[in-house]
Amino acid sequence: MESDYEKFIKSKKHLLGDFGFEANYIPDIAFDFQKHIIQKAVRKGRIGVFADTGLGKTLIQLSIAQNVVQHTNRKVLILTPLAVAFQFILEAEKIGIDDIEYSKDGKHTKKIVICNYERLHYFDSKDFEGVICDESSILKNFDGKIKNQITSFVKKIPYRFLSTATPSPNDFIELGTSSEALGYMGYMDMLGKFFKNNQSSSDTKNIGEKFYLKPHAENDFFAWVNQWSIMVKMPSDLGFSDERYILPELITNKHVVKNESLLEIDGQIEMFNRPAKGFNEVRTEVKQTIQSRCDKALDLAKDKTSVYWVNRNEESKILRLNDSEAVEIIGSQSLDKKEEILKAFADGEIKRLITKAKMTGMGLNWQHCNHSVFFPTYSYEQYYQAIRRFWRFGQKRDVTIDMVISDGQTRVLEALEQKTKKAIELHRNLVKNVNTEFIDLKKDFDKELIKPKF
Repeated sequence: MESDYEKFIKSKKHLLGDFGFEANYIPDIAFDFQKHIIQKAVRKGRIGVFADTGLGKTLIQLSIAQNVVQHTNRKVLILTPLAVAFQFILEAEKIGIDDIEYSKDGKHTKKIVICNYERLHYFDSKDFEGVICDESSILKNFDGKIKNQITSFVKKIPYRFLSTATPSPNDFIELGTSSEALGYMGYMDMLGKFFKNNQSSSDTKNIGEKFYLKPHAENDFFAWVNQWSIMVKMPSDLGFSDERYILPELITNKHVVKNESLLEIDGQIEMFNRPAKGFNEVRTEVKQTIQSRCDKALDLAKDKTSVYWVNRNEESKILRLNDSEAVEIIGSQSLDKKEEILKAFADGEIKRLITKAKMTGMGLNWQHCNHSVFFPTYSYEQYYQAIRRFWRFGQKRDVTIDMVISDGQTRVLEALEQKTKKAIELHRNLVKNVNTEFIDLKKDFDKELIKPKF
């Protein structure tokens, strides 16, 4: 007989294994690789589906939800970024799922309920047997309070699924948060097992990173990630044909605007202009070139259906005032207003959109548009997700991304190129280790305890 304490300890363990059941629903229109993902995810019961943009994650997630509903006769909650809910409703109609609704206030009568991350506080976890987090990597964009609320909600539900196209491409450590939310190895346990603190290290390969992956633990780390996730950029990663998934060309143009002002660092004006080094210098460079960069952006987007991806409110304001056909999304707008604008752009009612990647860069399908102007930052994920709104499976035309920087921002592009290589490395390692078994070895303490005599 186990004591209550032993049961308590077991309940706290992060285990690998299957927590699901055999799939009972596969839509007829699902491709072979999508059927494979659905079956594996449902059998696992708690899994990260890291499928690239355009591979049908919406169909996959709806199918998973329907499986849980039919197996348990209870409800499933799907959490989405802003303005993505209507895409789920449309996709559900295509595959014949009608017991579904979009709730903005926590009230629901259907078996599958969709809501935005920002509205989760209206819902009670006790009402649901399954939860699906669409574009789960968006969690890093929320403040600590909302992020903790979401992860706490997810942990209370038996069947849990995370879905995103970019699982920490330049930050392996973030995978620990996903693992913990799914009920597997905890974030701190993962750090101790696979990573090393880099604070006092002279290692130049991993400079600037707080932790880095131990070289001898790389294969085990990626094998472990594959135990609780599916990583796929093309169907061939899972052994299926890529025939239907050949993308049109992506044309990336770099436009460099000259900074006519001299950099001012720590109150001292530089004698000669040079590439900005640290964050403070880049921030100064960005401020000094706002008008010239916006002028270039307006010229590049003229007469096109396009999206301006900005980072600062002042950039957004200048573009709005100088482009009468552009509509601006800003943080102070209500959720309903933002959704209204995003849906109007998706429906072709708005010619050009001004927005920030951290607000609207995830989950939206904009294949009707094949041009964008992008003001880059150090964030690879924002860049990748932004261009993938247009350059995705289903796009029929070549996609042009015009990147506008000042002559002092060259290091920003260099950083993006570095992070792109790291994202490719993450994917390559995950695919390579997809069938490798990971055994979490633990040493049992069998020594006799010597108690003090006092």
